[in-house]
Amino acid sequence: MATKSKTVVIKLGTSMLTSGTRYLDSSRMIELVRAVKALRDAGHQVLVVSSGAIAAGREALGFPDVPRTVAHKQMLASVGQTSLMMRWQQLFAIYRISVGQILLTQADLEERERFLNARDALEAIVGQNIVPIVNENDAVATREIKFGDNDNLSARVAVLADADVLILLTDQKGLYTADPRSCPDARLIREISKITPEIHALAGDSVSGLGTGGMSTKLQAAEIATRSGIEVIIASGDNPALIPDLVAGHGDCTRFAPETTPLEARKAWILAGQKPEGVITVDAGAENALRNRGASLLPSGITAVSGNFMRGADVIIAAPDGREIARGFSRYDSVALDRIKRHGSDEIENILGYENGSVAVHRDDMVITS
Repeated sequence: MATKSKTVVIKLGTSMLTSGTRYLDSSRMIELVRAVKALRDAGHQVLVVSSGAIAAGREALGFPDVPRTVAHKQMLASVGQTSLMMRWQQLFAIYRISVGQILLTQADLEERERFLNARDALEAIVGQNIVPIVNENDAVATREIKFGDNDNLSARVAVLADADVLILLTDQKGLYTADPRSCPDARLIREISKITPEIHALAGDSVSGLGTGGMSTKLQAAEIATRSGIEVIIASGDNPALIPDLVAGHGDCTRFAPETTPLEARKAWILAGQKPEGVITVDAGAENALRNRGASLLPSGITAVSGNFMRGADVIIAAPDGREIARGFSRYDSVALDRIKRHGSDEIENILGYENGSVAVHRDDMVITS
């Protein structure tokens, strides 16, 4: 039986990339590259969330003695991002795999239009068979817009990419009943169906001194991802060759079961969202397609647009008689929708001079309400 294709996000911490030293460890990084290649060869899509920019910056500058201020950390990150991406690019190029850099801050995902822009960029990169290398934009991020650690960033990226699996690599095989470094009787917890306060109480802190994430941040990330229908795996990164086994359901690790499917989670988010900012009225044919065929809303089925809203806004989709039939997130702002209503999708670019896709509201961003 053929293996189901999955979208996999792999989070790599600083200590993983340096093997606990002060230097980026190319031998460890090439092992990780081989694991990504093996996943791709098996038909999976892979995104990498890579820490290490500040560590790479220190190495590139000869480990300078600089103040521990935000500005100096941003300086190190700005230098290190170049070094880090160059290393990844060189190693993936050995296997003729292209990579693309994505730098994000929390603010990029909190505002809906920026969220959609980031999602579209990821989709375009993955769609061209390129491996995205994602990191926090430390060079510009302030405390107010930071994720704080790449565990939480990786969970947000997994949601952004509609991933099936999020793998958080660490220096342990997973979550134990006690700290295995001090308790020889500690047992690996292999399956967790729900993250409870008791599970949180088992989490410890990072001891490497290199990264910002410990087991507690991994549990926070697991909560974000599992609530969005994503399986989460916490596993040891000591042997990257075993990563494909983890995706296949084997190996020593802690697995967190998803609470829902991604589509259900997204629709719950739509229904629990802000007050709708506008109304899109559709014709009878579009209403039938939405209700009975599971279709996306095309511009050709739109008869009227009311309200002043931006791309990504929560809108009501109304039947010809004005009844609400659905809610969703618009791929275009109200002015653009008004211009392309009743037109075919192939006319969008000629009318607007650009396009954000062939649909007005994608089925995955929509829930039927009546």
